[in-house]
Formats: sequence, structure tokens, C-alpha cells
Amino acid sequence: MKKYLVIGNPIQHSLSPKLHNHWIKKNNINAIYEKKQLNEFELEKIISELREDKISGINVTVPFKVSIIPFIDKLSVEAKEAHSVNTIYKENNKILGHNTDISGFELAIRGKGYNLKNKTVFILGAGGVVPSIIIALKKMNVSKIIVSNRTEKKAEEIKKKFSYIKICSWGRIPDFDMIINATSVGLNNADELELKFEKIGSNKIFYDVIYNPSQTKFLINAKKLGNQIENGKMMFVYQAHQAFTIWHKVMPRIDEETIKLLDL
Repeated sequence: MKKYLVIGNPIQHSLSPKLHNHWIKKNNINAIYEKKQLNEFELEKIISELREDKISGINVTVPFKVSIIPFIDKLSVEAKEAHSVNTIYKENNKILGHNTDISGFELAIRGKGYNLKNKTVFILGAGGVVPSIIIALKKMNVSKIIVSNRTEKKAEEIKKKFSYIKICSWGRIPDFDMIINATSVGLNNADELELKFEKIGSNKIFYDVIYNPSQTKFLINAKKLGNQIENGKMMFVYQAHQAFTIWHKVMPRIDEETIKLLDL
């Protein structure tokens, strides 16, 4: 039986095993998918297990999408561009790193019918998924991307890769059409972003990459003030769909049963 993993820290919130095992069962594949919490010093060991065929594939989530890269032999075009990896597999005795977050985010936004052409998008956070979101937004022809991070140095590092983005000091709120929470604040129900919602107004799009819980305080507060809200569930589904297809050479179905499986 082949074994697949999602690694991260924290990892208890991840619904990846639920989704992948559903598709594994539906497609009669002899495999199992599990989640594993790791510390950074264990990354090299987990890649060694992939080399030794003890594991057949790995998904990577917060906070290892960048720090896993030194242990990978070859990056896909997407992973190189984003300098971020979320899907790993072995091919011709080489460990390959790929990024399915870029297209996962784009498909999720387009699937909801949002047209972001000539819009201003404000991103909170500068972690591993942010470059993927920036690349996807650029493909959707937004007019301006503004990034704000508690540690401004991290935001400046992203600007070195994407010179066209603007940096905004943490706590300041620029004018925007869409705001994206790309931080991990919200994974715990008690977590709350220090954001002056009353200054933002209504009729904006609030997007949270977090999908569990399905409504973070970020989204709950936004909804109360008359804004459109979306969580990261469909991005999660689309990026997983591509990882599954790469690993198993089978394209699983994204149907109502799949979506309901992840309703919390």
C-alpha cells in the first residue's frame, strides 16, 4: 500500500486526509493519506523517506513551503517562480517539487465568478503561500497588489521577487477592492487580526486562505459590515485535485459529495 502525507506545524486543522482518502476510495487506489506534524529539523529525514520509497508523495503546508526547498532535487516552473512548494513526488529517482497553489487560487476565484481585472488587492501576510497568490493575481490582471506584514522585512523580501507590488505598514489600511488574509491568524477560533473593520466600509471582498474553521473572526466581522466573504476551501480543493492527479495519474471528480465532505 502506498503512503502519502501532508506535513506542517500546526497540522491538526488539515482536512487533506479526509479529501484525499475520499478520492483514493472512489478510484479504488491501494493507498492511504495521513497528516504529520513536524519540526524544521525533521524535513531532511522526511524527504529521505520519499527517496527510499517509504512514502510516495508529500503535501506541504505552513510553515515549510519554502524551507523544504533545499532538500528537493528539481523544481517545476511554478515552484521556481513562486519559490514555494506544496506538492512533492519522486520521478526517475529525482525528488520533484511542484506548486499547485497558484492555479488552485486562480481556479477558486474564477469559479466564484469574481472578476479582479483592474482591481486593487490588499494581502495580509508574507508567508509561503503569498508569492503563489501574487502570481495568480497578476494572471488575473489586477491593477495593484499591496502587501502588509507584521515584520516588514519579510514583505520587503517578497518585493525583491515581485517589484510591482506595494508595501504597506502593518496596521495601516489602504483603499482596496479585495483583502486576503494569508496569515495563519484564525486557525484557532480565539485568534483575531488587529484590523479596524469599521474604517474599511462595506461591499468589499474578504478572502481567507484558512478553510478550517470555515468562518474565521476575520470573515465573521467582515460579513457583519456587509462585505462578501470567501474562505480557502475551494483553493484547497483545486490544489489537492492537481496533486492527486500528479501522484496517481487519475483525475478525481470535484462534485457535490466532495464539497459537502469538507463542510464544517
